[in-house]
Amino acid sequence: MKVGFLFTFRVYMNIEDKIYGIRAILEALESNQPVNKVFIQKGISGKLYKELEYVLRKNKTSTSYVPIEKLNKLTPNNHQGAVALISPVNFKNFDDLVEDVLQNVKTPLFLLLDQVTDVRNFGAIIRTAECTGVNAIIIPKTGSAPINSDTIKTSAGAAFNVPITKVDHLKDAIYYLQASDIKIVAATEKGSDTIYGIDLNRGSAIVMGAEDKGISNSVLQLADYRAKLPIAGKIGSLNVSVACGVFLYEVLRQRLD
Repeated sequence: MKVGFLFTFRVYMNIEDKIYGIRAILEALESNQPVNKVFIQKGISGKLYKELEYVLRKNKTSTSYVPIEKLNKLTPNNHQGAVALISPVNFKNFDDLVEDVLQNVKTPLFLLLDQVTDVRNFGAIIRTAECTGVNAIIIPKTGSAPINSDTIKTSAGAAFNVPITKVDHLKDAIYYLQASDIKIVAATEKGSDTIYGIDLNRGSAIVMGAEDKGISNSVLQLADYRAKLPIAGKIGSLNVSVACGVFLYEVLRQRLD
């Protein structure tokens, strides 16, 4: 009973921590803390601020320049012009994670998310990924939804169970996976085949695109297969989390058969 209570409390509380102060944020970045985003006061200057900007660019950390009122709302403490939001999930190293999966899983299943920005969609996708046996979720460092309390809540805690890794560019991740004999399957309404006609009983990586634009052309061109879902109604596409669920469960169906 205690374990269940603690788990529920952990999932539904506001677990996204904040770090305030430029030096504290620098230390967090340099110690590889999972920083979701950094808010910087507009017009701030100084040597330490320049150092922070340099490290943020180097790490490709999501950054917003905001009025001081925004920072005052984020924390009542002396923020010194900068506040960072820390992810409750520790991201894995891409190379280490992929190599571990390739060595220990007979038929790997990866999930790549190309610019999925809605936190609730992201959370729902993580939940489905956990239920269907996805071995790793791969997202770009910039332009993706953060993992915050809403993501954790929507995932029903699955975000603590599925390894997630960030990469500079999804294209590089795809090249790496293809070199390891992983077939890349892009979910797109531009596909000529449905997902049901593709053999998924081998190492595979499913790529899902942004809610509004789908998969970027540069990523789409690298896919081994472009697969679509049959649509019987008048609306031409599904919500990305729903479409992802259909794709992943087709993988599971084939492998169970």
